[in-house]
Amino acid sequence: MTINFDTLKASLVLYGLNAIYAVLLLAVGWYLSAAMQRFVTRVLSVTHRVDPLVTLFVGSLARYGVLAVVGIAVLQLFGIQTASLVAVLGATSLAIGLALQGTLSNLAAGVMLLLFRPFHIGDDVEVAGKAGKVRSLSLFMTELVAPDNTQILLPNGQVWGAAIINHSAYPGTGEIKVTFPVPAGAAPALADRILKELRKDSRIDDQAQPAVSVSKVLDVANPAAPILELTVSAKAKPSEAGAVKQCVLDHASALLATAA
Repeated sequence: MTINFDTLKASLVLYGLNAIYAVLLLAVGWYLSAAMQRFVTRVLSVTHRVDPLVTLFVGSLARYGVLAVVGIAVLQLFGIQTASLVAVLGATSLAIGLALQGTLSNLAAGVMLLLFRPFHIGDDVEVAGKAGKVRSLSLFMTELVAPDNTQILLPNGQVWGAAIINHSAYPGTGEIKVTFPVPAGAAPALADRILKELRKDSRIDDQAQPAVSVSKVLDVANPAAPILELTVSAKAKPSEAGAVKQCVLDHASALLATAA
């Protein structure tokens, strides 16, 4: 068997150059995809008529579209006919679809979230057992920022398939109610201290003064010192309701610890 070294050398040079071109093409394509995402996002943001969630979603689509075109160009660079890949992709699409059904459902859920828009960027929501401020919506994930500045990433399938509580959907204030047990002897002083703290809180609506009342008797085993349930009522913006509730509970715990 005779080896034609000239032909082998030419082939190695050819494929070596193609490999270099492919790496360069991938690098340029990666840069162009990011640039295209920024361009689309900037164009849609200038109009001020497109929801920020839609802007981010379309920007992601533009980026992945550029990457897909670059991938096809790289395959053609090595002499792979992309038309012949259609039959292979068609034969394997069912298996891939079954394997990635969770991912595809997240993609479909992302499209539904964009169409119906149950929340917007900056809204305070509770979904899939998590609460936070909406920061972004991508093809597959919804990002929330928790009150303690923790990042929460939720698959879109979970977001779309669960009840969505949007505290920012309606303007104005909403009623806040917090209940906790307290010894009867400490109830008057505790109620007075909590009212004073709430009246100084700028988050409380001035039009509706906070109130503290006894909602029920929890324990009468000791008639001399029964356990009462106090209910604190106030009004605040829905986006600040969680912080106000936590503030009331912190004050109550601190006062009860002092009284004990």
